[in-house]
Amino acid sequence: MTVPDSQHSDSRLTNLIAQGTGEILKGIRGVGLLRGRELGEAGDDLAQNWIARVLAQHRPDDGFLSEEAADNSERLDKERVWIVDPLDGTKEFATGRQDWAVHVALVENGVPTHAAVGLPDLGVVFKSSDVRHVSGPLSGRIALSRNRPPEVAQFVADKLDFEAVGVGSAGAKAMHVLLGDYDAYIHAGGQYEWDQAAPVGVSIAAGLHASRLDGSELRYNNADTYIPDLLICRPELAEDILAACAEYLEQHGSFDGLAGK
Repeated sequence: MTVPDSQHSDSRLTNLIAQGTGEILKGIRGVGLLRGRELGEAGDDLAQNWIARVLAQHRPDDGFLSEEAADNSERLDKERVWIVDPLDGTKEFATGRQDWAVHVALVENGVPTHAAVGLPDLGVVFKSSDVRHVSGPLSGRIALSRNRPPEVAQFVADKLDFEAVGVGSAGAKAMHVLLGDYDAYIHAGGQYEWDQAAPVGVSIAAGLHASRLDGSELRYNNADTYIPDLLICRPELAEDILAACAEYLEQHGSFDGLAGK
């Protein structure tokens, strides 16, 4: 029987998991023995294995949901669930880009209470326990998916006279909003809870707005882990962006269209 280790608070454990996972992934890539798909799969597997072992030792009674592990419906009966993506942006990681991330969130009763997003190539872990968003001049840019750019994001960008720019992982996009490099991150076309829980937890703690594109609240640890869309933005832009999203929805009937079709 595993005896829980209460040495670390939830906040510290969240942050250490994100930091440690990033170090593991940088080590795997840094020695240069694997490339491409093999490198990405090794990163996913090794990071997942380490996180699972850490939580089994330190929080054995909590639920667990990860992109890289089979789902266990027992989590639905638990108030505390760890939702992680050990390597968000596998393609970016495997091809030497910097816009990949590590997501770790503790969700309690559907809400991220402790969250960390690591951007290992930048040497930083953004922590819900100690974070504020940059509130200087607007950048005039909106971050969106490089691989599946949603038409609604370009629609909003045109309405606000902003530039829409493709960025890698969900975590990287959200954290660049926090840093002030972009004013909003708009996604449509589908994500899963592990894509969102940690970036949303950190973003809300930093004072940013986070919601669905229709303005509804984000809740996690659901039976169906699919979430169709996401908005993270500077709080002063939320009303205008949501109004533009509502206009787009009225015209098109859904947020699913891809830009550049």
